Amino acid sequence: MIRTLLILLGIIILVVVALSATGEAGTASLVWLGYRIDTSAATAVIVIGLMAFAAVCFWNLALWLSRSPQRAERKRAATRRRQGEDILTRGFLAVASGDGLEARRHAVKAVDLHDNVALVRILNAFAADAAGDTAAIRAAYTAMLTVPELKLAGLRGLMNLAISSGDRSEAIRLATDAYNQAKPAMWAFKTLFEAKITAGEWAEALALVEGALNRKLVSPLFSERARASLMAASAAQLETATDAQMREQALDYAVRAAKLQPMFAPAAVIAARLLAAHGKLGRAEDVLEAAYAAAPHPAIWLAYRDLVSDETPKDRARRLNGLIDRNPSHRESRLLTVERAVLNNSREDIAAATATLEDDLSEERVTRRVCGLMAKAALASNDIDSARNWVAKASLARSEPDWSDLDPEGKAFAYTPADWTALVLTYAETGALAHPRHERSEKGLPDVPDMPSRYMPSMPFVRAAQKKGTPAPLPDNLAEAPDGYDAAVAGHDLDEAVVVPDVKPRAKRAKPTK
Repeated sequence: MIRTLLILLGIIILVVVALSATGEAGTASLVWLGYRIDTSAATAVIVIGLMAFAAVCFWNLALWLSRSPQRAERKRAATRRRQGEDILTRGFLAVASGDGLEARRHAVKAVDLHDNVALVRILNAFAADAAGDTAAIRAAYTAMLTVPELKLAGLRGLMNLAISSGDRSEAIRLATDAYNQAKPAMWAFKTLFEAKITAGEWAEALALVEGALNRKLVSPLFSERARASLMAASAAQLETATDAQMREQALDYAVRAAKLQPMFAPAAVIAARLLAAHGKLGRAEDVLEAAYAAAPHPAIWLAYRDLVSDETPKDRARRLNGLIDRNPSHRESRLLTVERAVLNNSREDIAAATATLEDDLSEERVTRRVCGLMAKAALASNDIDSARNWVAKASLARSEPDWSDLDPEGKAFAYTPADWTALVLTYAETGALAHPRHERSEKGLPDVPDMPSRYMPSMPFVRAAQKKGTPAPLPDNLAEAPDGYDAAVAGHDLDEAVVVPDVKPRAKRAKPTK
């Protein structure tokens, strides 16, 4: 309004100045109701301007008065909105502080004071959750289902409630409903994915992953990892089937998985095992070499070694070069170099190979497997005392997770369905292998040779080293006390308790009198 008045005043001043500059521009006459008014043109312009100014002022005043009710309503709405925002803020702060009762009190007030239905219902759900009222939680999340933008949140809340109450089927139903929405959430896919593989439904899980990739819900990398691990799990399940067609399906799954993710060792090992069973040794070698080049694993070289059984040690050592050359700088290749040197039975090669393991022999990094390998190398070099020492160290060293993937019979990745579930989930998410047998501390393929406890009665020395004490001395005459070393000579496992009885000298017999 002030701007309008200023503009009008400016126009009047300009007109007056213009008229004054040109001199007397003429007169103006007004005849109204019998009256005649004569004045100058400049005066008439000023009068007209003042009358226009008064008219504008009157009009604006009339508009202001007519809009008073709307202004009052807007003011009341703004006040109500500020109160509602304050109530919402206090409610969410109460939820954050864990005060469920206070949060619910503010949530009730927010229903009447705030127009944002979504925020009010979210606060209601959080408040009920903070108060621990299951019925109120269910009601709050159910109410969210009627608001389109809150439907996924409501489904997730109800799903978590079903999981906490142990109703797994209801949780899966809600997750399926969420996954079928136009814009599904990742949590719905993960819930369904875990449910499928937990139930051993590998084919359904594969279809789920492919669908999630098409909907751009998961990344291509996640999809590759999940599909490879699922196909390997399916191959492991079908590998021992009596139906030949199912075994063929297992071979197809394993080969596809190994090609899709060469760094996934279980797929490569299972594929090589099945290819070898079908007489395709060349392809089995190719699969294992590609897997070793991508991510070496002890199960790979053991499967590679066992592809040929009728060969001399030197021939086997020569064949192991096919793996070592694929990834020569890897730790597994350094360990395999020692194995090759032992097969060649060359002291010079053994010394050179073991020298490369210097970093792995420190107390912080040494493992039972490395100790066992060093013991084998010492035996091959005919260093009996060193072999005995490494066997003793092995009893105190930690195990290797990768080595635990081999069961006592030497079969790799002989996992239960529950183990495969953990393996699939971990590998799909992180690209790392899970080691269920290692987590359960189960015994795997022996990694320490038992020769040191067989080649001579050395068990007392091993036991003394385990206890970090002084080695027990040998008796002067073993023939006088053979019982003290029966367990060692028998080659008992180092983990078994061995009781070494005290050696007491026999009383000398009295010579017969003549």
